[in-house]
Amino acid sequence: MRVSILTLCVALSTSFAAQPEAIPTFTVPAAAAEAGKDVVHQLNNAFAKVFETVAPSVVIIEISKKNEVSESSPLDDLFFQGPPDDNNPRRNPGGLRPVQSEGSGFIVRPDGYIFTNFHVVEGADKIDVKLRDGRNFPGAVVGTDEKTDIAVIKIEAKDLPVVQLGDSDAVRVGQFAFAIGAPFKLDYTFTYGVISGKGRSKLLQTGVYSISDYLQTDASINPGNSGGPLCDIDGKVVGMNTLINGMNRGLGFAIPINMAKEIGAELVAGHKIVRPWLGIRIETLGDDPTIRDLFKGADKGVVVRTIEADAPASKSDLRPFDLITHVDGTSIDSDSQLQHEILKKKIGQKVEVTVWRKGQTIRVPVKTGELPNEITRASNEPVQPAQPRRQDVGKFGLQVQELTKDVAERLHLPVQGVVVTGVEDNSIAAAQDIQREDVITEVDGKPVTNVQSFREALNQADPKRGVLLYLDRKGTKTFAVLKAGG
Repeated sequence: MRVSILTLCVALSTSFAAQPEAIPTFTVPAAAAEAGKDVVHQLNNAFAKVFETVAPSVVIIEISKKNEVSESSPLDDLFFQGPPDDNNPRRNPGGLRPVQSEGSGFIVRPDGYIFTNFHVVEGADKIDVKLRDGRNFPGAVVGTDEKTDIAVIKIEAKDLPVVQLGDSDAVRVGQFAFAIGAPFKLDYTFTYGVISGKGRSKLLQTGVYSISDYLQTDASINPGNSGGPLCDIDGKVVGMNTLINGMNRGLGFAIPINMAKEIGAELVAGHKIVRPWLGIRIETLGDDPTIRDLFKGADKGVVVRTIEADAPASKSDLRPFDLITHVDGTSIDSDSQLQHEILKKKIGQKVEVTVWRKGQTIRVPVKTGELPNEITRASNEPVQPAQPRRQDVGKFGLQVQELTKDVAERLHLPVQGVVVTGVEDNSIAAAQDIQREDVITEVDGKPVTNVQSFREALNQADPKRGVLLYLDRKGTKTFAVLKAGG
């Protein structure tokens, strides 16, 4: 009986002992897991398909310049040549070597026309083009447009594979982007990312224009990718890779393909690329906070910083420090918008520019001209003092003298005003880029005829608010604002 009772107790204690809770396990249903893998495989195949579709139409461009040399650095010996020894003597011991570089391009016509960057082929004495199938051809420049960094070259071949050009206007921020090129001489490198921005401007400025509104991508773009295609998920080229902002920063830029198509077609047809211009240097109101207080009453517009000598605007009533608010009735908010509005016009077309000047709104007609390849810069020939009568303006770091008729004729300067003969380093005047030989014609709207009138105008001005000087720089008209404590 005792045994039976003991057995019962053991059984009861076992049945009432705390049992561990079961830990739930979550498993992805097999069907869902397979579906997820299918999506990844589809995406993987789509990426690979982009490369397989586009790469045959991408070319590697090698250029050399016989008549130029570049200086080597110690890093070249370490990373590219190895240290000099008996088996590897240092080439070009003088530190000079012929210039050789490599870029990319893409075939747009089966008879051998190729789009690339201007800077890839600039100054090339010899161009070698390598195709994906291993063939090599000599290349010739058909035409270039430095201001958009676009070039067309040609090889003598037929039935070549061509890229399919997309629509860069339809590109959306966030969509996949793929770059193909030859970074660091690694042929046919394929990278991917997304379109991370659109409408990026002022990245590449030649002369006074920055024309392209670049596509921005985080797809890895490095030296050697220049001129290569930026593609979408369908393998259509939406841009031409052209710029990087430092290594591995995720900031690459491409010329929109719609612009490349337009410029490229003109170059293939043998046409000269011409553009209208007014001949003014501009900035968006608010970009320079030091002059913002002088535009009280105006909320937006574009400030005319400079009017180039002999430019279309110099033949109009437009003045430096004018605030452009409209062009032919179209409201203007930024310098980029103003530039695009002018680019829509024809050369020789009259446009009506609405400006805000000293609190008044006026309309100024200006006839567009042809944008020159280069803007002539006036050389600074030292001014020899014609007479001892000078005026030192200590707080601004500026020294002026009377502008005699003899000095004006010799230096081709206007006959009214005072000429700047000295600018102190690190002064307020130096910070405003006032230069020797600049002629100051007005101070806060008051004409300057001699040193005395210049001094009187300065004394009446408010340096805390800012003193507005009108300058004539051998025909180029500009302004400077001298602000005490600035």
